[in-house]
Amino acid sequence: MKKRTPVSKIMSTDVASVNITQSIKDVSELIEARNIRHVPVVSGDEVIGMMSKTDLQKISFVNNTDGDNVSTAMYDILSIEQVMTKDLMTVQSSDTIHRVADILSENEFHALPVVEEKKLVGIVTTTDLIKYLVEQF
Repeated sequence: MKKRTPVSKIMSTDVASVNITQSIKDVSELIEARNIRHVPVVSGDEVIGMMSKTDLQKISFVNNTDGDNVSTAMYDILSIEQVMTKDLMTVQSSDTIHRVADILSENEFHALPVVEEKKLVGIVTTTDLIKYLVEQF
């Protein structure tokens, strides 16, 4: 296994993001449409937060009458800024996969935005890391 391989080799560059001014419903629709679990929140080009599918599930009320209906009443009440993870760690595209693995495991994150000079250029997830590790063996 190469210890110096940059995260740019495994990150997703077709990253979907939302602007801080968008609604939580926009985030939910994006997550469903793209079949993803994490969405960076940006203000201009700068990453300022992260929203996840789990964040949305936490604020949704589930209607148990048929098990499939989800009420999105809280989507209209709360803003992205109120729900997103704010104390966000990011990595540079030149950071090593080893460093990313350390950050993910030590902080129990599942995704990290990848930036170059504060501008979002990708995202790396635990799934990306696992796929890379499987290829090594």
